[in-house]
Amino acid sequence: MDFQNLLDDIAGTVAASPPRGEVAAYIPQLGAVNPDQFGIAVVTGEGEVFSAGDANVPFSIQSISKVFALALVLATDGDGVWQRVFREPSGNPFNSLVQLEQEAGIPRNPFINAGALVVTDRLLSVTGDAAGTVLDLMRQESGNPGVGVDPVVAESEHLHSSRNASLAYFLASCGNLENPVPDVLDNYIRQCSLAMSCVDLALASRFLASNGVRVDGTALLSSSQTKRINAVMLTCGTYDAAGEFAYRVGLPGKSGVGGGIVAVVPNNLTVVVWSPGLGRSGNSVSGLNALDEFTTRTGLSIF
Repeated sequence: MDFQNLLDDIAGTVAASPPRGEVAAYIPQLGAVNPDQFGIAVVTGEGEVFSAGDANVPFSIQSISKVFALALVLATDGDGVWQRVFREPSGNPFNSLVQLEQEAGIPRNPFINAGALVVTDRLLSVTGDAAGTVLDLMRQESGNPGVGVDPVVAESEHLHSSRNASLAYFLASCGNLENPVPDVLDNYIRQCSLAMSCVDLALASRFLASNGVRVDGTALLSSSQTKRINAVMLTCGTYDAAGEFAYRVGLPGKSGVGGGIVAVVPNNLTVVVWSPGLGRSGNSVSGLNALDEFTTRTGLSIF
């Protein structure tokens, strides 16, 4: 399959269209990002890399980091985390306090903010440095030692983290955090503030398309664990738009409010898109359109 010509064509189509959606202005530093940018990258199971547009421009990965934190918890601590977080679609905004209260402090899934705070809390308990452990994994799998936390984004998030702090304190009040709230929030913000490019992320995600096998040939996850992460990505990875994403793209995917989306074709490849303009549910508008075009033209879908 001629991936390079396809990606060039998709990037050209996006570039010729006006910017779509709105940048995540509730985090001021993300609100300052140029909305005209677009990147797309594909990494095959054999390690071939194809890219187009702004695929080598680092951006804030935000909630995409939640996939990697969950993978590390399952790899180091097994399935115990599922006693503290469910695996069902939320049907509500990703930072809903109402839903968390209604469900007595057990988050609906690990990819909404409350669920990710629980996962980060457990990873902090197991490793002593949740954000640092995620960072190490990203550097090793991407092969880019320059991957790091964007300190300006992290500071911006710290100054505007009232909703996440509310979620964390409510979780703690229900007995669903093991560590002090400020420590959990700090690790959560630092992992969300990682800056990576589409190419970096596509490489780092390759184990999800390779039955859990890392770039060095060792297993991070079992094939069963990998299948289950991909399943939760399909049903929960794009917040309350997961049904629309499955309908249009047909792949496991995880988005972030920085405008990135990681999608996985199991046993085949990973594809990452980035465009900062977001729709109502916090997913990249042009990124979703590009993935729709990619799977439609390639026929690469799990359906």
